[in-house]
Amino acid sequence: MSAPFVLIGDLMVDITAVTSGPVNYASDTRAKISVHPGGASANTASWLAHLGESVHLIGALGTDVFATMFRQSFENTGVHLHATEVTGAPTGTCIVIVDSTGERTMLPDPGANSFLTQSQITDSLLCAGSHLHLSGYTLLNPATRAVGKIALARARAGNLTCSLDTASAAPISANPGAIREALGQIDVLLANTDEAEALTGFSDPAQALAALAEVVDTVVIKCGPQGALAAQGNQHAQVPALPAKVVDTTGAGDAFAAGFLVSWRAGAPLIEAVTAGVREATQAVGRVGAGPKAL
Repeated sequence: MSAPFVLIGDLMVDITAVTSGPVNYASDTRAKISVHPGGASANTASWLAHLGESVHLIGALGTDVFATMFRQSFENTGVHLHATEVTGAPTGTCIVIVDSTGERTMLPDPGANSFLTQSQITDSLLCAGSHLHLSGYTLLNPATRAVGKIALARARAGNLTCSLDTASAAPISANPGAIREALGQIDVLLANTDEAEALTGFSDPAQALAALAEVVDTVVIKCGPQGALAAQGNQHAQVPALPAKVVDTTGAGDAFAAGFLVSWRAGAPLIEAVTAGVREATQAVGRVGAGPKAL
């Protein structure tokens, strides 16, 4: 087994409502409700472990029933969880509303995640040969931005490879500098089309890809039903989406990240790595919840 992946990011509990039709504002809309472990880095960690990788996940939880639920959910995933307990702050929670097309809208409360600390980024975790994967949410949250920057700096000082998932378009639009400042410290950037536009100003994915590839060695732009585009030096790849019944898009990008990074880290050609990402994302959209299996 290769040296471990080390992931830093939000640990969330997703409360998912799959609606039966349009939301009736100020009235009732029938829905199927379920609860799942979530958070971008936590989702990617689960998929990486599912693919047989050694995985360490750094984050923060409260001391409430959701924290217990999260820990229990991760007991048998193979993910080594390094979660500090925060007294007086709730475990991060996200309301996920999934419409009839499978598209999701999220209402996150980071809760205890805002109390991530620099002391959790230890030398024993950032060991030689490891790969650091950072969630953009860590940089977009002012309370944890410094921790994310320190983690990247220490990883680079230790010659670790690093990847960044840009996380979410709306907070990037509010503060694109929080992500742009980190681009020079990473090897791989993963973004969807909206996030890439928020970073570059280009609505055309090919233009956004070219702009980002001037700063980052390997860039992937996920285009949903249109598949994905990527650039790595002189290599370019365009991979179509696979046929899928879309039930819930929550975590599809996180699954893509896992599939891509495993292949990329193994030295596969770019098109093979992108294809691996598309394959995992296709599995993710086929059921409710963001992880590789019901937990």
